[in-house]
Amino acid sequence: MNNVKQVFDPEKYKHTTRAQWETAAEPWHRWGPLLTSWLGPATETMFDMAGIKTGSHVLDVAAGAGDQTMQAAARVGSTGRVLATDLSPAILNYASQRAAADGHHHVETMELDGENLHTLEASSFDAVISRVGMIYFPDQQKALAGMKHTLKDNGKVAAMVYSTADRNGFFSIPVSIIRRRAELPPPLAGQPGPFSLGGEGVLAEALEKAGFKDIESRTIDAPVKVKSASESLAFEQESFGALHQMLGGLSEEEKTEAWDEIASELKKFENGNGFEGPCELVVAVGTK
Repeated sequence: MNNVKQVFDPEKYKHTTRAQWETAAEPWHRWGPLLTSWLGPATETMFDMAGIKTGSHVLDVAAGAGDQTMQAAARVGSTGRVLATDLSPAILNYASQRAAADGHHHVETMELDGENLHTLEASSFDAVISRVGMIYFPDQQKALAGMKHTLKDNGKVAAMVYSTADRNGFFSIPVSIIRRRAELPPPLAGQPGPFSLGGEGVLAEALEKAGFKDIESRTIDAPVKVKSASESLAFEQESFGALHQMLGGLSEEEKTEAWDEIASELKKFENGNGFEGPCELVVAVGTK
């Protein structure tokens, strides 16, 4: 019997995460229209809560391919500024390309670990946003301290995360199937992951612990709507690098069997209008 205690290695985790997004960059960019239709409305709510308006200077942390970056750029206009940061240079390259194509010359990108924001100029942004990114930071308090450092007085930090696994079946079901088939242990205490900030009050408590005030939190229903379960499966297979990492120890035949089971389970979310995968988001905002 193996009694060796598992220890979470944050540096190894970051290295693996960076590699995942370097690989998933192209498909994540390609699925951009789905991201816009799925997360776009909740993103606008996050912007409203953060007070982002014409002329605002916005820092986008863990920006990915820049879907929400472009939404922010459109809102702040040419008199504003948006700096998009991410751990993966490959995925940021797509954000740069999209900004150029959309004529958003007030958008900049920078390869930067979300836990190293202290390297940025202090008190230089009106708002800091992070859309489904903070959940993957090993040291969320260090990330929040860096965000606070970059904010002007009375500036706001705004984060969007998934709520609990039971309310996000589109993602939690594939994760649970793969975890079972690959015989993976449950997440270690304090380990980052998709639902690490989703419990009731957890995100707000993290902001309070980081010293933010006037904290506001909202829960938003945001189902993933596509034509079919097979389209949702393709989206997750191509874009969710973490799922492939979890499958890494299985043979090709076992991987196929796992995806087949996931496909079968996702079909349960099909209805007369297509596929509607359960997804619930939490958006919280705090003021410096």
